[in-house]
Amino acid sequence: MKNIFESNFQKYENPAQYDTLHESYQDDLLYIMEHAQKIQSPIIDLACGTGRLTIPMSKQGLHVIGVDLHEGMLNRARKKAIDEDLQIQFEQQDCTELNLDTKSPLIFMTGNSFQHFLTNESQDKLLQSVSRHLKSGGEFIFDTRNPVLTELSIDDVSENVEFINGERKEVNHTETYNHSTQILHCTTQTTWEKDEETFHTEKESISLRYTYPMELKRLLEAHGFELVHLYGTWKKLEFTKDSPQMIVHCRKRG
Repeated sequence: MKNIFESNFQKYENPAQYDTLHESYQDDLLYIMEHAQKIQSPIIDLACGTGRLTIPMSKQGLHVIGVDLHEGMLNRARKKAIDEDLQIQFEQQDCTELNLDTKSPLIFMTGNSFQHFLTNESQDKLLQSVSRHLKSGGEFIFDTRNPVLTELSIDDVSENVEFINGERKEVNHTETYNHSTQILHCTTQTTWEKDEETFHTEKESISLRYTYPMELKRLLEAHGFELVHLYGTWKKLEFTKDSPQMIVHCRKRG
């Protein structure tokens, strides 16, 4: 049976390309390390992908368990760990149904992965799953894009054309926000032409749920979490209506 999250896997079908696009980004890593550096117990990295944070944290001597649902991303993470001579536990699991033999003082999830939980039910199950694997007083840190209404209220349609080695590459991108479901639907189609004939077409899509600040606060409280910090960026800038992200740092109540 196909997992409901697999409909959003198209963006992750090329793990090497994913690394190329994101490997230099470190703002989230620096924030997480600030709160993780003295922890001796296992730390859980949810939606760890190719190990972008799992691996450098492990190199610093921390015990980090990486969890992801995407087999290809995990396979690349495992290969990278082997190349670094690191022994890291990577688990292929659904984050809403975690089954790890540990309780952690710190769980984190970056890369705006929270937006993959498209329904109220899946958000509930995620937080329940996280709570089961957190020690009392343990902390959960994650990020999600801020729903800036001036950006979401207008459909985004763009087209880009470039010529590479005599071939024409056309990229058409559309973004449409459904205000009822709070989901942004993004579609990208890439068409390659040579001598005015199309010889290759690629199409990928992704759907992203937006959650509003007070909605998020109530969701956390309903699942036994208290909000410790809410920042507008991983660099701890104050959260405002125009912030690109919500950096959510919460704690499981004892």
